[in-house]
Amino acid sequence: MHLSCLKLLTAGLFLFTALFSSQAAPPAYHAVKAEQVKPRQGLGNVLQKLQQGKEVNVAYLGGSITAANGWRVKTTRWLKEAFPKAKIHEIHAAIGGTGSDLGVFRLQRDVLDHKPDLVFVEFAVNDGGRQPEAIWDSMDGIVRQIWQANPQTDICFVYTFRVNYEKELREGECPRAASAMELLADHYGIPSINVALKIAELEQQGKLKYQSDKPLADGIIQFSKDGVHPLDQGHEIYTEVIADAIQKMETDSQPVDHADKLKQPFVKSHWTNAKMIPLEPSVLTGNWKKLPADNILQKRFGNRMGQIWEADEPGSRITFRFRGTQAALYDLLGPDGGQVLITVDGKPSQKPVARFDSYCTYHRISTLRLAQNLDPNQVHTVTVEIHPEQPDRTPVAFRLKNPDEELKSPKYQGTHIRVGQIMLRGELVP
Repeated sequence: MHLSCLKLLTAGLFLFTALFSSQAAPPAYHAVKAEQVKPRQGLGNVLQKLQQGKEVNVAYLGGSITAANGWRVKTTRWLKEAFPKAKIHEIHAAIGGTGSDLGVFRLQRDVLDHKPDLVFVEFAVNDGGRQPEAIWDSMDGIVRQIWQANPQTDICFVYTFRVNYEKELREGECPRAASAMELLADHYGIPSINVALKIAELEQQGKLKYQSDKPLADGIIQFSKDGVHPLDQGHEIYTEVIADAIQKMETDSQPVDHADKLKQPFVKSHWTNAKMIPLEPSVLTGNWKKLPADNILQKRFGNRMGQIWEADEPGSRITFRFRGTQAALYDLLGPDGGQVLITVDGKPSQKPVARFDSYCTYHRISTLRLAQNLDPNQVHTVTVEIHPEQPDRTPVAFRLKNPDEELKSPKYQGTHIRVGQIMLRGELVP
């Protein structure tokens, strides 16, 4: 081969290899400039339906800041006032104390089954302790599940505030979780609204205090009592920022078919296959029973967890087989919670796992991790068995007025395990 041809061929191969490598390279995290609104490709689909006076379903997926009767309720009210001819339905899909790592599993049940036209996603506070790569796995899964269900559904990320986020915001940068989400939003053209930035700006102007137990002097906004959960004035600021952002996007947004965006995921490890599967009698042995519809726990949590099953007899088991990488249980923690032994592919856990913690003066939704990073091509067997001994109750003692007596009461006795769903990245195998 002629030398010049060889050089040309070599250069071409080098360029191809470099191009291929750059496309295959995983994203690299870096802090992102904080901006109150980044319209990107906007909200053209839902805005068109709103302007035409059609029925519109607006979902709010998030944690306790969204679960409160605050910016979620106020934003729905504003939408109804701004678009009076449209029939707007709110989908309340927020659960306190949970992040996108649970949101991606419950998305189908809590959001997609209700046919949303717009999904607000608010996890920047509850994902604050997670690494960017972990955030990308679950958030990418949320985005891709939404558009697989309906590529005309619009998505908007909302970044809320908590104390300790002010340092980055004062420097003009998004905190870590919001920065990670911004990088993903750039990839997919998803609009974002940074309500946290407005809170930081008002504080710097001397118009707001992040945290105070008591009302402040006239003209000073008391944002919260705990530095995280806004009082009504804080929620009002959030709503004003969101309303202003939607009005700005209304000017330039055009309807978009998001289907083409699914061709290239942001990360290869996305959790698009995350799902929940109702617990069935076929996987149960022991004294498991369905909680009746009038049971206080079924009434409180059934709308999220579906049918809840309960057992308290040592040796009662849940056993299932699946082909996939990850498994967990959607369960309840509580003052009478027991502990379980977990066995995966014949390997037992080193010690029992308690379904009780230092917050357990009440019952709340949780997840019990069973297995992760498994071989996706193999069939795995998982067993969860109730341990005969109660977990240590002393971690909750500091919350009680008289712990020595209260921990002896029936409220804090038992080995109860309560489960609603199996959480899988994979498929159940008979």
